[in-house]
Amino acid sequence: MALPLYLVGLSHKTAPVGVRERVALDPVAGLPAALAVLGKAVVLSTCNRTEIYGVGSPKEAKALLLSRGVEARHLYQKEGIEALRHLFRVAAGLDSLVVGEAQILGQVRAAYFLAKREGATEVLLEKAFQMAVYLGKRARSETAIGQGAVSVAYAALDLALAVYGDLSGLRVAVLGAGEMAELFLTHLKAHGVERIWILNRSPERAQALAARFGGEGFGLQDLLPILAQADLVVASAAAPHYLVYPSDLPRRSRPLFLIDIALPRNIHPEVGKLPHAYLYNLDDLERVVAKNLEARKGEIPRVETLIEKAVGDYLEWYAGHRMRRAIEAWRTYLASEVVRELPGSDPLARHKEVGRRAHPIIQGLKARALRLVEAPDCPDHCPLLPFRL
Repeated sequence: MALPLYLVGLSHKTAPVGVRERVALDPVAGLPAALAVLGKAVVLSTCNRTEIYGVGSPKEAKALLLSRGVEARHLYQKEGIEALRHLFRVAAGLDSLVVGEAQILGQVRAAYFLAKREGATEVLLEKAFQMAVYLGKRARSETAIGQGAVSVAYAALDLALAVYGDLSGLRVAVLGAGEMAELFLTHLKAHGVERIWILNRSPERAQALAARFGGEGFGLQDLLPILAQADLVVASAAAPHYLVYPSDLPRRSRPLFLIDIALPRNIHPEVGKLPHAYLYNLDDLERVVAKNLEARKGEIPRVETLIEKAVGDYLEWYAGHRMRRAIEAWRTYLASEVVRELPGSDPLARHKEVGRRAHPIIQGLKARALRLVEAPDCPDHCPLLPFRL
């Protein structure tokens, strides 16, 4: 019996942003509803991926993604050790659009805690995600994979710098007041922009963030007059629909650059066809982050070594887990047999008899596992071979 983990998903590597946003699930309603359908599973939904990790058959997970208008060619599916390895690569930042980014580790942790809160985890998933989070921390503390400014938000700033060269004197509007907006503003503050507007569904939250970065905070109802004044718009709001449409941007004398790093997207793609508007989205950032990858390429083998060690540690734990379950199953069976054969005996005598009968079976299971591991022709991951009852 192989490791019964599975993964079904899509990411920036297999699907464009227009496809990815169809399966983006918000944590308030979308993720709990998906978990209710899937049963035992963890759903990781970010701006660059939606992945479902589970135990058993991936049929329901695949059907869920396909039901949202995704074509099969955009999906990938991994099972067993490969699913586990992929999870570890994701948590370590190796599968990210911006290799080494730190945000994904928090997103993996949040996905696990949400699934646990919804009662959607079980022991194999819990161990896998606990180890993934631990591995992600090790990768960033023991290697330089995450050194420097590494995030989608920083890539957006890099893109703005590539467009303008110098950001001083610009008027910048930021849609959203969440983690991505905060990261972008953190990187932006050293560039001496003339004015910053922060717009959010909650004006109070926008104002609180604006106070930290020398900007002005507004609700989304004030978006149109601000768009008329802005030189650069960076969109990262959590919204189920577009916030900016072509009709919101009347003809103007100077160009407007818009960078949409939200998923689902905040800015209607037709905006990019306006003669005075230049629209970039998450897919466009791939070209920007290529140069950042060069600085961290040397760290990738070190992280991969940590990943393979973690895979081995998980398999060792899994072998022990299966051994314990086999022993428990035998003890349960023997206890029922002893009760049937010795109905009048006292509990202590029955307990001793179960122990006497179980001892040679347990020793046999251990010896069999040891022989498998030490055999010269032992295939990879011998401990995963079944302990037959």
